Amino acid sequence: MTSIGIFGAAGRMGRAIATMAAEARIGIAGGTDRSGTGEIAPGIAITADSLALAEASDVLIDFSVPGALSAHLDACIAAKKPILIGTTGLEPVHHALIDEAAKHIPVLQTGNTSLGVNLLAALVEKAAAGLGDDWDIEIVEMHHRHKVDAPSGTALLLGEAAARGRGIVLADNSERGRDGITGARAKGAIGFAALRGGSVAGDHQVIFAAEGERIELGHRAENRTIFARGAIKGAQWLLGQSAGRYDMKGVLGL
Repeated sequence: MTSIGIFGAAGRMGRAIATMAAEARIGIAGGTDRSGTGEIAPGIAITADSLALAEASDVLIDFSVPGALSAHLDACIAAKKPILIGTTGLEPVHHALIDEAAKHIPVLQTGNTSLGVNLLAALVEKAAAGLGDDWDIEIVEMHHRHKVDAPSGTALLLGEAAARGRGIVLADNSERGRDGITGARAKGAIGFAALRGGSVAGDHQVIFAAEGERIELGHRAENRTIFARGAIKGAQWLLGQSAGRYDMKGVLGL
């Protein structure tokens, strides 16, 4: 039986993954959290020892915080165990750490583990490739009031998909946080808008707007179960891979 270890086990996603794994009768090796106390499931303790958890697990899932990523990657490399990273708010320095780790172990990093969202990303990439830059692209996302990063990891995932379709670099062609007299919209730019409120698990809409017409592609997450289900599926898929960096396309067979 596959045994999963969960970094960030006391968080919303960590607990959702533990619940989903138990329902699917998938083994849980344990979990870590900054507090190092409590239980992830009855009889399965939360600790602060990342290396011990990695050694006890077949595969690790990380939904913690960006600041903990380096230690988690080091633990997985030392234990020679694959890791799925769903932590959002990552910066270039974190992606560099992931690239380095992927030389030694299988690493799947994604801004969203929902199978539906990743299929949406594939559709967005295809639409962007087929439409010219006279079609403006805007990405609108909404999450619960407690989310601390913006745009969401999913919005950025969709933005990267659109940029790939157009053959451009997202970082050089995005517009965020418009306020005041901003001037006209830059041609070919990919715009982002972030909404926060209530208990929204995650709503994302990608709008392609041209003169006289619009195409709207979207996804609504009704609860975190979809992310937990996708994370577990991705972790199980990762077990059969060689060292390298992967995303959810592989899990979907795209």
